[in-house]
Amino acid sequence: MREIEFDVVVKAVKDMIMHCGTDLPQDTYEALESAMEAEKSPVSKEVIRQILENANIAKDEKRPLCQDTGLAVFFVNVGEEVRINGGLLRDAINKGTEEGYTEGYLRASTCEPFSRANLKDTVGYNLPAIIHFDIVSGDKIDIEYAAKGGGSENVSRACVFPPAAGKDGIVEYVKEVISDAGGNPCPPITVGVGIGGTFEKACISSKHALFRDLETKHKDPEMAELEERILTEINNLGIGAMGMGGTKTALAVHIESNPCHIASLPVSVNVQCHSSRHTHITI
Repeated sequence: MREIEFDVVVKAVKDMIMHCGTDLPQDTYEALESAMEAEKSPVSKEVIRQILENANIAKDEKRPLCQDTGLAVFFVNVGEEVRINGGLLRDAINKGTEEGYTEGYLRASTCEPFSRANLKDTVGYNLPAIIHFDIVSGDKIDIEYAAKGGGSENVSRACVFPPAAGKDGIVEYVKEVISDAGGNPCPPITVGVGIGGTFEKACISSKHALFRDLETKHKDPEMAELEERILTEINNLGIGAMGMGGTKTALAVHIESNPCHIASLPVSVNVQCHSSRHTHITI
């Protein structure tokens, strides 16, 4: 049984949060560059240019990419032959989150749902983190992290369709969600689509789909084709960068599909803004 010190996890989580807060991932930066070149609207082209300029300033001056530094979302694969020495893995991730957000001068955004009281002085600074655990073989811990802002999360949706809805129904639903969202999620966006499973499995899958590098294609040719179809339909909506009108509303559509019940077809759409802050480490 391999042992990993509690503080090693804390530091690793803190470092990835601080890095993501100021350095736009290369896949996102390159996707925005490509979108700027391909954008047909002069206004949206200029908007994307300014988004890239902002990313350069944030990286050079080590300042947050956006004032909404998001809730900390993690997908963690834990090897069955590894244990944390000195505490619980969940506690280490939460401690690393708190340290990363405070030392990185990132905003604390967690609050009580009804009073809206900020939890930084009670639960912890931008805590609790949203953590999805899975047990896998091996003696390593894989941690995927993303900062999830409120603007893009607010327009995300889920629905359980009858099986007869099929691919056409999914395409129309995703189009409807993005059309209703307009410029609110700060496009150019990334769209995660969870298909199948149960209601909650589809939602979690659509979130995890956002963690995939933007330049990658789905391994299943059928799903890759569906991703491209949905992407084309979204970009034909004409929403454009920051809702200013244009041809590049979305940078990518990523699908995660799961087996489901014979009587249902759950579908979830999770949206990420142009500042798609995500990274992955293995300990």
